[in-house]
Amino acid sequence: MVLLLLAVSISILCAHNFDLNQRGFNLIWFANGILLAVLLLAPRWHWPGYLAAGFVGLFLGSLLIHESLTRNLLFNTLNILEILIPAWLLRPRSSKLPDFTRLPYLFRFLLLACLVGPIVPAALNGLHNMALHQEPFLQSVLEWLFADSLGIVCVTPAVVAILRTHRRQLDALSWKWLYPLLAVLTTIAIFCQSSLSLLFLTFPLLILVELELGLGWAAGCVLATATLGGWFTVHGHGPIMLNRISGEHSSAIFLEFFLAAQLFTIHALSIVLDKLRKTQHNLEQVAQLQTLVAETSRDVIILADLKGRRRWISNAVVAMTGWQPQDLIGHTFHDIVHPDDVPVMEEELRKLIDGLDGGICEYRVRKRDGSYIWAEASVRVYKDPVTARPTGFLNLVRDIHDRKLADEKLQSAYRTMEDLVTVDALTGIANRRRFDEVLAHEWRRNLRDGTPLSLLFLDVDRFKLYNDALGHLKGDSCLRQVAEAALDIVQRPADLVARYGGEEFAIILPATDAAGAFVIAEDICDALRNRRLPHPATEFGFVTLSVGCATMVPRPGTQALELCARADQALYDAKHKGRNRVCRFSGPYLPSVHSVEEWQPIGKSKANEANHADDSSQGDGARFAS
Repeated sequence: MVLLLLAVSISILCAHNFDLNQRGFNLIWFANGILLAVLLLAPRWHWPGYLAAGFVGLFLGSLLIHESLTRNLLFNTLNILEILIPAWLLRPRSSKLPDFTRLPYLFRFLLLACLVGPIVPAALNGLHNMALHQEPFLQSVLEWLFADSLGIVCVTPAVVAILRTHRRQLDALSWKWLYPLLAVLTTIAIFCQSSLSLLFLTFPLLILVELELGLGWAAGCVLATATLGGWFTVHGHGPIMLNRISGEHSSAIFLEFFLAAQLFTIHALSIVLDKLRKTQHNLEQVAQLQTLVAETSRDVIILADLKGRRRWISNAVVAMTGWQPQDLIGHTFHDIVHPDDVPVMEEELRKLIDGLDGGICEYRVRKRDGSYIWAEASVRVYKDPVTARPTGFLNLVRDIHDRKLADEKLQSAYRTMEDLVTVDALTGIANRRRFDEVLAHEWRRNLRDGTPLSLLFLDVDRFKLYNDALGHLKGDSCLRQVAEAALDIVQRPADLVARYGGEEFAIILPATDAAGAFVIAEDICDALRNRRLPHPATEFGFVTLSVGCATMVPRPGTQALELCARADQALYDAKHKGRNRVCRFSGPYLPSVHSVEEWQPIGKSKANEANHADDSSQGDGARFAS
């Protein structure tokens, strides 16, 4: 506060040197600009102390220039009022600091500090001078406005900049302090002579100071110009005296307009520079964020043109593949992508060029050591911001090798578990669950294709007596050999041999008619008899089978259960007729409906042998008897 008091008092002494006549008209009034700058930077609860210090400074300064006590108290009260009004309006909150580089704030400052604030004291001063000194009211008002407004515009931004300058900013000035010094020396040189109007030389120097040091220093140079130019002008020196406009205060008015032009120049330039600095700051922040993302991301970021040539690659490629970015820039994906996966990448890029926004594909990438790893690429097209045309690809590549291996292990475990669920543990063939699934699937497929579907039910004859006679271990071995005998005959991929339950087996024969199924059943019985498995509890002396055959062409409205019922009925008939035989349920493909034909154990007929030869020649295709 002491410094504020001294600054205000000294500024009044300086302003007194610019007094153009005995009436007290000042060219420029500095004190109010200093006090306004302090209030704009100080919290509101400090204002009473600063206002008191400012009033004391104004009072002491006025005493030093021999101002009468009455005028001293009146004018300085008006000065305090002139400062308090714009300070209150410009600083509604303590957190809101002045920013003269923002165009809205600058306009508010010029309106409130240079017009609204001084107009009330100027009017009161005009009334006072008109009443006591018979001076024209308008002239008194304009003299007050010119002097105070010019002082506020020159001084306030400069003082704000000085007070907000940190020590490290002063240390960073280095040799740039020569610019304002050069501006001051140039101003002195211009105003020391009165023969040439060289005022235009101050503008390039002001712009230079503005570009290098900012608005505050440029406003300080304008303040120096006002101080030096005002002093020389008051004492009849300088290029201002060359103007030919007559009038009592013409030189002062001309100098004030010149200072106003300087202020307008630096403020207009500060607005442009502030926008450029903010844009540059935003771009630097974006660049820093992009660099941070690129350097810390484990994903490889690739920018490529529309032909797939890489323009830029992040450093994450080193950790993933061992390749350095410079090794890959300028090349396409063909050089490191597995040849089998190249068509996948080409197809994905083609879709993106055709208009797809983005896509994800998996492929194998060759590392520097020659090995391959699985990678996942998320590719998007980036476009020109002006023409909106595609200009290249943005590719985010992620290492998924471990995940891929884990997926393969999981799939293998799933298949193993699925096999355990659908495979009979004793015989190694399909179990009842697998049988139900395949039968439902083949029923739908044959319904769609209009082809016959055959089913065989096999039962080991007198298997309980076999277990009782030879034991359960021999019984388990017998069941395994029955399954092997069936698998020796039934070899088409579409056919299924399953253990239906206990000593019963079921065989699904897709695209096989009744005659073909009958031949397969005969062959299975022959294959088991040829093994000559001893069976002491049967009249045949060895293990035999009873087989039931059924064939249907699936039709809408029918179900697979009907086929199972027919095969079961045929199996019952085979057991009823004495076992060791094949019986089939007569269907639409046989001349007699609902009759049961028997296969005798004596031996196969020549016709059956021919049927078997015809069937075996068809391989994996449809099995139809001639």
